Amino acid sequence: MKHLRFSFDVISPYAYLAFERLPQVLEGLSYEVSYQPILLGGLLQHWGQKGPAEIAPKRDWTYRQVAWLAHRLDVPLQMPAQHPFNPLALLRLALACTPAGLSPNRWVCEQVLRHVWRGGADAADTDRLAALTHALSPGRDPSSAEVKDELKAATAGAAARGLFGVPTVEVDGRLFWGLDGLDLLSACLRGDPWFDGPEWDAVTQVPVGTQRKH
Repeated sequence: MKHLRFSFDVISPYAYLAFERLPQVLEGLSYEVSYQPILLGGLLQHWGQKGPAEIAPKRDWTYRQVAWLAHRLDVPLQMPAQHPFNPLALLRLALACTPAGLSPNRWVCEQVLRHVWRGGADAADTDRLAALTHALSPGRDPSSAEVKDELKAATAGAAARGLFGVPTVEVDGRLFWGLDGLDLLSACLRGDPWFDGPEWDAVTQVPVGTQRKH
């Protein structure tokens, strides 16, 4: 049985779509998945990147593309009333629904992701957040120092393992990034011989020809 770690931030529509599609991608395989909330903003800061929504034309394209992808995949998706928004409360809520050191289950992650990406409401609205908190009934206080530190540690650990964006699925030391990375993941898990060849590691040996000055 393969163990997969699915790292996500609720702010990412690609993470939502990948979460919804993952069961179909893994159909017929023997696996277990742990779901890890992390802060995308922390990864972007670590690597010195801007998020897609911070670049105006890219923001428009991102929203347009995810609307098309949701249509093609037949996954309900409505943009929240405001985006981007601060996802910290939702990420901490997901972590607070499980004892320290454990990952939230798929149902909890489904609730926080669908809170954002279904219905078109304000994901950060305090009344909606309170209602979701009541429905999930977390065993820990989402605003506690313990939970806050847990999210920070998870994000820092993800960056240390080489994660640079969400969603990312980790299996056998390999990272599969993005919604479109799920097809690559499926091929790997189903024993495609390409993964036994040199190509996976060879890309790390390509010399850097020039670097942009900041």
